[in-house]
Amino acid sequence: MTQPLVADGHRPREGGPARAEVQAAVGVLLRPDGAFLLTSRPAGKVYAGYWEFPGGKVEPGESVEQALRRELYEELGITIAAAQPWQVECVDYPHALVRLHFCKVHAWTGELQMREGQQCSWEQLPVQVKPVLPGTVPVLAWFAAERGFAGATHEPPPAG
Repeated sequence: MTQPLVADGHRPREGGPARAEVQAAVGVLLRPDGAFLLTSRPAGKVYAGYWEFPGGKVEPGESVEQALRRELYEELGITIAAAQPWQVECVDYPHALVRLHFCKVHAWTGELQMREGQQCSWEQLPVQVKPVLPGTVPVLAWFAAERGFAGATHEPPPAG
C-alpha cells in the first residue's frame, strides 16, 4: 500500500496513529469542453473555504457509486448517470484519515444547486480558485498528466 498524502503534517492527528480510515466517494464532473467542477467547502466544516471535488462519506452498506449518487444529489441537486471509477488516494488530514474514491462523471440531469451554501466553479488547468484542498491536488496532477499539461496545476495552500 502506498503511503497516504499527509496534509498539514505539523498538526497533531485526531485519534492518533491507529484511527480508522474513512471511505469517501468523490465526483469529478466533466463537461464536454474538459472543464471540471470544483466546489468550496461551506462555513462550519473543516477546511471551510477550500476548493474540492464534490462528494462525501460512504455510509455502511453503500457502494462508492451509491454514496456518490446520494452525495451529489444532497449537495448539488443533480442525478448522475454512470460513475466511472478512476483513481483512489489516501489522505491523512489532521481531523481524519480519508480514502478518496474518485469517479469521473460525464452526464447528469438537473441544474446545479448549491444546497450547502457552497460556491462552485467550472475550472480548467491551471485552476483559478484558491486555496485548493490538499486531497484535490493529486487530481489536478492526474489531469495534467492525461492532458499533457506542463504548467502549474495549483498553488499550494497557505501554511497554517
